[in-house]
Amino acid sequence: MTQAELESPLKPWQILSGSWLKVIAVTTMLIDHLAAFYWGKMEPFQAVWFTIGHHAFTPYLILRIIGRISFPIFAFLIVEGFQHTRDRKRYGRNLLLFAFLSEIPWNLVHSGTWHYPGQNVFFTLFLGYLGLCAIAYFKDDGRRLLAALLGLLALSVLLRCDYGCSGYGFILLLYVLRNNKILQAIIGSCVLGSRWIAGLAFIPINMYNGKRGFVKGPVAKYFFYIFYPLHLLIIYYLRIFL
Repeated sequence: MTQAELESPLKPWQILSGSWLKVIAVTTMLIDHLAAFYWGKMEPFQAVWFTIGHHAFTPYLILRIIGRISFPIFAFLIVEGFQHTRDRKRYGRNLLLFAFLSEIPWNLVHSGTWHYPGQNVFFTLFLGYLGLCAIAYFKDDGRRLLAALLGLLALSVLLRCDYGCSGYGFILLLYVLRNNKILQAIIGSCVLGSRWIAGLAFIPINMYNGKRGFVKGPVAKYFFYIFYPLHLLIIYYLRIFL
């Protein structure tokens, strides 16, 4: 059976543009971070709603499960951006800029101080993007390609980036398996380890129709960049004053 035959059942369901994927990603991320950093210790969110086997499901846990959907979608959008951007240097520069801009809100919401040992997810996305650039640049030089990819992998570990080396590897995997959606979903669901529930993200990912959608122009575009540090800062202040 050819790849086209395998993917044909998905065609009627491919109704989501890249813009809708961004909306889903930021919404589930917001739900996850509100649960993790604000609602988590509130008594109503610790009440057991139901159990499956030995696992008790609380509102907190359910919200965190929903939140696992966000990172794979962001990673997928990085791969799409890499393939379609007109200026790869500018794209990478924007990722790095917002990685640094997000660091203080990230530190505050995690530790309540200006210092936290781990780095925010923008650094993970940036390193993954550099890995994609390395694949394109060193495609005819296996040794340099391997050295570059391993160097970036080591950097993701040393910096203690959010999602770590598995997040970095996940972005590379999405790119390498971009032409085999079924295998991409199966292996991708395993790569994130204990976050395997993130595999649910492949449902909206495989509903992607390849179109940009309604997010157009610099204001709409950069809203999705600035939303990350802004929502972390708001959650931090909510926790302090409410």
